Amino acid sequence: MPLFWTIDSKSRMFTAEADGPVTLADALELLEAMVGAKALSYRKVLDGRRAISAMTPDEILQVCVKIRSYHDQPDLGAVAIVGTPEQTVIFSRLLGALAAGNRPFKVFSSSRQAHNWLASQRSALTTR
Repeated sequence: MPLFWTIDSKSRMFTAEADGPVTLADALELLEAMVGAKALSYRKVLDGRRAISAMTPDEILQVCVKIRSYHDQPDLGAVAIVGTPEQTVIFSRLLGALAAGNRPFKVFSSSRQAHNWLASQRSALTTR
């Protein structure tokens, strides 16, 4: 399986990493795991630098629709995406669906940058 994830309920963090060809079934399984763990409100880092899309444009659209179906949930957690410039072009629709939610969202080129930004999002939440 090309997607691996960790759900840390103590730190309220969902971390996912891709390595290889990602299919529609893989992407939907990741989303279902997040929902099943009640982790939509968690901060999320999705590292796709080693991902290869094995989805058609229509399948990417299906993932977008699924992501948008979660947007009516209260308190969606911040999302940090780690990817290459080429991937941001390929996955622009998917990134747009993620960005459309009522939550902080940002794309990074390194995992360190993503984690630092998510740490600042946690600080902002605790000062509210």
